[in-house]
Amino acid sequence: MMIAKKSIKFLAILVLVFTSFSVFAESGNTTLQDGGRVNTKAEIEAYKQHHLADSHDFSLFSYTNADNKRKHIGFPLPIIVWTSKGLKTFMSSAFHHNDDGHVVVTAGDVQLTKIHSKIYELNEGETTVSFDEAHHATNGHKVIDFSITKSVFGMFLVGLLMIFGFRSLAKGYQKGAIPTGFARVLEPLVLYVRDEIARPNIGEKHYRKFMGFLLTVFFFIWISNLLGLTPLGFNITGQLAITVCLALFTFFIVQFSANKDYWKHIFWMPGVPVVMKFILAPIEFLGILTKPFSLFVRLFANITAGHSVVMGIAALMIILKTKFGTAGATGVSVFLTLFLTLIELLVAFLQAYIFTMLSSLFIGMAVEEHEDH
Repeated sequence: MMIAKKSIKFLAILVLVFTSFSVFAESGNTTLQDGGRVNTKAEIEAYKQHHLADSHDFSLFSYTNADNKRKHIGFPLPIIVWTSKGLKTFMSSAFHHNDDGHVVVTAGDVQLTKIHSKIYELNEGETTVSFDEAHHATNGHKVIDFSITKSVFGMFLVGLLMIFGFRSLAKGYQKGAIPTGFARVLEPLVLYVRDEIARPNIGEKHYRKFMGFLLTVFFFIWISNLLGLTPLGFNITGQLAITVCLALFTFFIVQFSANKDYWKHIFWMPGVPVVMKFILAPIEFLGILTKPFSLFVRLFANITAGHSVVMGIAALMIILKTKFGTAGATGVSVFLTLFLTLIELLVAFLQAYIFTMLSSLFIGMAVEEHEDH
């Protein structure tokens, strides 16, 4: 019992430290003025979009040195692209920061550049990038990108944390009926997913079959959301591709687990006049497609909106500093940002719960055995 209390206290302190640093990291960047610093409304919006978007490198923080040059502190990630001349690999540090932001990298016999976080291959013989009036590259084309981006790196990290946590829980149960150590922190969450989500929605007969998926998706979303509140800058569940994949997992599990009663109630509803069956069948079929849509849009929109609001509140110091001074504006901004970040801790859990609950509800509707009279 004492070990469990210590673990909970440690996690609580760790979360508070991360949220405090997150406030400092976000608000600190918004007070910058010259030399590449963020100071105007347009620059704030560009900075927010950069934070929300995925990246080929891992940036921890930036600063301007005595020579008024912008320095970025972080580490590179592997670039893996398929070009017209085959597979090319190198580190993202090759796209180092410069004044125009369009460094041309020679990878074997091809020329590559990065424009708005997208990697382009220049046409054969070209060594510089040409743009049209809309700032689109006119002498290059996109490549197939398999790179380890920041979100991919984050997913690997979340996966390792989940493996560590569930292995600790399994080892805890091997020692006895009551787990010990860190396993006692995870046990209430696992039981909550089983008793409050899976059993009521799927039913006693079938819920065990889907517990592995439900636990995986719950902890993946929850831990990913928590990482997004740290200064590390992760925005895993704020990437549309990731939320779409999660929703598709639920969609395919539902369709391939559905019994004959499920399909019967969609295409030929019992107890309904024949004419109405032809009218309702397309509507019910459309409902099959709207369910995964609601899953990924809800998760993506809420997480993206949360990040945008927190960063927008942090940027208030730029607007308020003319009225309250730098110190007063910073204090107000940090307080509001910390308050909203603490609310985001609740949202991080709530979004994981909603996605898992709706997934279990859809699965339960598919495997339910009907008794029509």
